[in-house]
Amino acid sequence: MKQGFLPVALGLCALVTFSTEAASQDASSLRTVEFSADASRAAPNDLVVAGLYVERSGADPAALAREVNRALAAALDTARAQAGVKTQSAGTSTWPIYGKEGRGRIEGWRMRSELRLEGRDVGVMSDLIGRLQSSLALSHVTMQPAPDTRRRAADEATVDAIRAFEQRAALVAGALGKRFRLHQISIAESGSPAPIYPRMRAAPAMMAEAAPAPLEGGESQIGVTVSGRIELLD
Repeated sequence: MKQGFLPVALGLCALVTFSTEAASQDASSLRTVEFSADASRAAPNDLVVAGLYVERSGADPAALAREVNRALAAALDTARAQAGVKTQSAGTSTWPIYGKEGRGRIEGWRMRSELRLEGRDVGVMSDLIGRLQSSLALSHVTMQPAPDTRRRAADEATVDAIRAFEQRAALVAGALGKRFRLHQISIAESGSPAPIYPRMRAAPAMMAEAAPAPLEGGESQIGVTVSGRIELLD
């Protein structure tokens, strides 16, 4: 068993159906049993994914764009200076602000630009997110298994689920006094990270440098379901 992954109890469910082809066929017609077996492994959430944004309003769209772009560029410089952090611009949106009594008249503009960060060092990411909140607002933080971590957990859960399926097949066939062979099988993976929603902060551009964001990695359950059909043999 690999270090860092804790096996959990296997859940098995079975739906048994017997089918024959047509009534006119002889005793060699297929007799099948369908069922599924589930298994899961705990994978450590060793990747931090954060989304931050800068949002401003103003009457002059050109001046507004310059202000937003300066704020985002400064945040990118800060993030890129931190080793082990992957940075990415995540899109920019601009939309008009209409007056309440202006019959659709545009009175200003609002612009929002977003930044995405990824890193595996929780301490580094926590400190960086805290520093960036002096000029940007935090939209979300997600703790999740890194791709290689998730893949290892999914591979181990797949082996567990296949073994459970084989054991269930032998149990069902044995109870019926039959032998069996595999007729059909499919494998499905499940498990997704839960986002950590931050408290909304008012006027982020006017704040002093924020304290490090509290983050706790925890674990995600990576589940695998093996569904299939066995053929019963005399």
